Amino acid sequence: MVDFDQVRLVDVSRHFGRRRAVSHVTLTASRGDIVGLLGPNGAGKSTLLGIAATLVSPSGGEVRYGDRSARDGGPSLRRHIGLLAHELHLYPELTARQNLAFFARLQGVDGPEVVERALEGAGLADRGDDHVAGFSRGMRQRLALERTLIHRPRLLLLDEPFTGLDDQAVGLVTERLRRLAADGAIVLLATHDLDLAEGLITRAAVMKGGRVIGDRAAGRGVRAQYRQLVDTSAAPAPRD
Repeated sequence: MVDFDQVRLVDVSRHFGRRRAVSHVTLTASRGDIVGLLGPNGAGKSTLLGIAATLVSPSGGEVRYGDRSARDGGPSLRRHIGLLAHELHLYPELTARQNLAFFARLQGVDGPEVVERALEGAGLADRGDDHVAGFSRGMRQRLALERTLIHRPRLLLLDEPFTGLDDQAVGLVTERLRRLAADGAIVLLATHDLDLAEGLITRAAVMKGGRVIGDRAAGRGVRAQYRQLVDTSAAPAPRD
């Protein structure tokens, strides 16, 4: 089985025709890191997560998972990756329990105790037999997060994970991510909500125009750091 303690994106680019969604990004994340990918819409955050998830092939550069590439690691590598994207990948005609059982089997972690633990983690223990079609966006978001975590991935990739969550659910998810990082997970989190990022992320990687224009330890004042970088930097013309 492939395992890794670090993910390195080395001079990674991704072009869609003539549009350069990601351009020459170099970024490293290690066990225990919660790296916030911060930036305006269209900055390249979602594309970068797709590349890290091995779902999008880079046009240039490479991603290293420990000492292996995605091609070297293959399916064994992907068993250590969990992705929560904008599309939640839930089946509305199935119940919450059926959804989780299905994805657990896909990940090779089948068992009723796994599903029940995930339902409790989502705060849906009393709604397990309800169809997802009747769930609110926040309930679906919580269920999708548990679907992402059900196989206990080493690398956790989250695209706007707080969408639709109320304050209480935000607090629960935030604490869950802290515990996962403390247990050795590598977390890359794309968000536009700087208030939620502050106090959660350990590093802030600010993106603009497909590039990382700042990568530094995150403390207090994430919003001020972000504004200074985004408002005053002009993204240089991408290299060929």
